This record gives sequence, structure tokens and C-alpha cells, in this order.
Amino acid sequence: MKKYLTSVMTVLFATIAVSMASPDKDAIIANEKAAWQAFKDKKADDFKKLVSADLVAVYADGMMDMKAELDAMAKTTVTSFSLSDFNVTMTDADTAIISYKVKLESKMDGKDNSGDFNAASVWQMKNGTWQAIFHSDMKQAKPAAK
Repeated sequence: MKKYLTSVMTVLFATIAVSMASPDKDAIIANEKAAWQAFKDKKADDFKKLVSADLVAVYADGMMDMKAELDAMAKTTVTSFSLSDFNVTMTDADTAIISYKVKLESKMDGKDNSGDFNAASVWQMKNGTWQAIFHSDMKQAKPAAK
């Protein structure tokens, strides 16, 4: 009986832990989508509410901070984007890593930048709010011709 009660309590606590983690993961995904939407809509103030002023971003063409991201926003026209295949890992209660795929139609300075991308961000809880502190994405390589 004691062993049975211990097993039931273990399952109960595990269920509670999983259910408590899920809203944070959902919030991270929602915030990631909102940051993309703010960038697409060129809403710098909305973007800055979601992304840390100390942002570090790494791309194939270089590293960027918040100022560079906002400059890129002004030069970029995003026609559409879709995000899928999310994976959120909570490294602790205040830090999350999210990875996902992006299908993007965009131009930067008139040059086509459309394609399929792999992306990842790190989000951190600060003063009760999730903020992106790191972001990176790269275009998916085309399969080698056989």
C-alpha cells in the first residue's frame, strides 16, 4: 500500500510540474510569433516590448544588436511568414530556448530574401515579463544534387 501511494504521489507531482511548464512554453511561442509580427508590421515599439535592449543576434551576414535590428526592420519588407515545428526547452524557470522553422517571403533593400529558415531564440523572464535576449536564423541548405 505504501509503495502504491508513493507511486500515485510521484505521478501527481509529475503531472503538476508538466502542467505548470506548459503555459510558459505557450507564452514563449506566442511571444516569438508576436516579435515576428511586429517586425513584419514595422512596429518598433511593439518589437522593443518583446525583445531586450541588450539583444544579441547572429546571422550569416553578421552579428546585430537592437539598433541594427531596428535598422534592418526599416529596410525589410516582409510579405508573409509562417512559423512551425516549435521546440521549447526550459533550462530553468526563467530561461527558455525555442527552435523552429520559418517559411519567409521578404525583401531587404529590394533584394529577395525569401526561403525556408531554421531559427532559434533565447527568452528570459525579467521583472515578470518574457524578453528575447538572443536570436539566430539561417537559410536551410538545399539538398545536394545526386
